[in-house]
Amino acid sequence: MKISTKGRYAVRVMLDLALNDRGACIKVKEIAARQEISEKYLEQIIAVLNRAGYVKSARGAQGGYRLARAPEEYTVGMILRLTEGSMAPVACLEEGAPECARCSTCDTLGVWKELYQAVNSVIDKVTLADLMKKKEPPFPD
Repeated sequence: MKISTKGRYAVRVMLDLALNDRGACIKVKEIAARQEISEKYLEQIIAVLNRAGYVKSARGAQGGYRLARAPEEYTVGMILRLTEGSMAPVACLEEGAPECARCSTCDTLGVWKELYQAVNSVIDKVTLADLMKKKEPPFPD
């Protein structure tokens, strides 16, 4: 399994919106500059986030984007599944997939299930708020 730039950038954009929330919307140009992502590609990613209701948009001179909910309410898993689709390492574990003819005799299925569970346990546990804590500079003594 490999996370694409779209998935990685979506997590970075959501984290950027959380870290830079000052009550006003944030312009795409500002996010793109901070994250070193082209504005055109960022607009494609943020459109997906906006359609899903993860971010809210405002038009006009004071327009831009902000998180629709608190950072604690977004997991890395939510964002990755939105942009990447299934995180299953093999097709037979994807949601709604027909049962494989070899399922009952597959000697490797246990490995793929364990991998899938391990990935999900990490990405579904880490929230944007958790990532924010790691990003914040430590307080001086």
